[in-house]
Amino acid sequence: CEDCGKSLIGECKLHGPLIRAKDRVIPSRARLTLPHYLTLRVLELRAGNQQILGVFAKKVIQKRTQFGPYVGQLSTKLTCYDESRLVLQVLKDGGKYFLDTPNEDCGNWMMFVRLARNQEEQTLVAYQHCGEVYFTTVKPIEPHTELKVWYAADYAKFMETSAVFIKEESDASPLPPVAKEPIDPWICSSCGSTFATFALLESHQCIHKDRV
Repeated sequence: CEDCGKSLIGECKLHGPLIRAKDRVIPSRARLTLPHYLTLRVLELRAGNQQILGVFAKKVIQKRTQFGPYVGQLSTKLTCYDESRLVLQVLKDGGKYFLDTPNEDCGNWMMFVRLARNQEEQTLVAYQHCGEVYFTTVKPIEPHTELKVWYAADYAKFMETSAVFIKEESDASPLPPVAKEPIDPWICSSCGSTFATFALLESHQCIHKDRV
């Protein structure tokens, strides 16, 4: 204790405990690789403070947008299995390996993308190219929509599972109108104007830059 000049085991009974300052929490590698127009949301909190995350769009993402490659450790055994995520394998030097992500510092943001349970909610397709796995959008993704993935037809055969096929927009049967929940507006930090979508906010901010 610098106040009484004594070396003590534990707290000083006269001057009390020290004020502990914690280091700043550094985001994991996977979280740092997230593109600026995507965001992570906590969908569920399980025992042991385990977070179930989902990847959501912040603005419109066009069809045929490619993400990747998926980053993971090549392994003959899968050490980390999550029933809400796709199991991914690649062919390397004649061998079949898992893309394992035992923790967030071993992968990129694609490890957070959850699997699609049906073709209506599928927005991405996973496939192998040159020994790497990529995700590509199969339809436009609207803001506040979760990105969900399933195997492409050929990759499904490689993974020895079934493929989910996305209907073309012209073939899709019309869905009944659904009442949407109110969405928080996007606010311009320069003038305080509000916009319904992130795309409109970006366009508005470009006008600000032109004036400057």
